[in-house]
Amino acid sequence: MSDRPEIVCICGSTRFADEMRVANQDLTFAGVIVVAPGEADELVTNEQKTALDALHLRKIDLADRVLVVNPGGYIGESTSREIAYARAAGKPISFTDPV
Repeated sequence: MSDRPEIVCICGSTRFADEMRVANQDLTFAGVIVVAPGEADELVTNEQKTALDALHLRKIDLADRVLVVNPGGYIGESTSREIAYARAAGKPISFTDPV
């Protein structure tokens, strides 16, 4: 048995940035290492978005499990791809709201 804390990757639409920050805080105070989508104060280029999407998949690779922040059950296109990637990698997935 390892003494390493659990690592959770948060996924979700950037429209739910506030909700993802709350989930991050809650998990962190519960002793979990959290990896989450990057945030930008300005619009990102298509090239940057592609790079950030690829980086987020690597974050999923690092995680022990994935938490999808999906208020009202909303799951967008990017989050759907991340869920499919996590499932293919055998990562347990949970959701903040029913799907």
